[in-house]
Amino acid sequence: MSSILVINGPNLNLLGSREPGVYGTTTLEDIERLCAETAGRCGLQVACFQSNHEGAIIDAIHDARDRHRAIVINPGAYTHTSVAIRDAIAGVGLPAIEVHLSNIHARERFRHHSHIAPVAVGQITGLGPKGYVLAIEALADIINKGG
Repeated sequence: MSSILVINGPNLNLLGSREPGVYGTTTLEDIERLCAETAGRCGLQVACFQSNHEGAIIDAIHDARDRHRAIVINPGAYTHTSVAIRDAIAGVGLPAIEVHLSNIHARERFRHHSHIAPVAVGQITGLGPKGYVLAIEALADIINKGG
C-alpha cells in the first residue's frame, strides 16, 4: 500500500496550548489521527514525523525517497528560513504539499515568503487542520494518476 509522510516542524509539538488564538486548540496528536483517518479513506498509509531540528527534518525527507510516495510538510518557521529543507524536497523528487494552520500571508511580513512553495506541488494555508486533509486527498489523486 502506498504511503505518505507527514512532517511537522518546530514548535508544532506544542499545538493545543501554543498561541491558541493563532493555531487553535487542536493538538499534534489530533492532527496525526486526522491524517491517518484521511489516508485510510484514500487507500493510503501515513507516517507522521515531528522535529524541532532542521537536520532531522532533512534526514526524514531524504529517507522518504525510498519509503513513501509523497510528502505533506508543515515546516513551521523553517518555511521562511530554510534553503536546506527546500533543497531536500527538490532533491528527493517526491510530490510535496506545504501546509500551514494559519494564513501566513495575513501575518507578519517576514512570514509571507516561503522557500518551500517553489518546490511543492501546492500550498494550503489558513484552513487549520483541514489543510492536512486537503493535502492528503490531493496527493492521493496524484499518486493514483501515477505521479
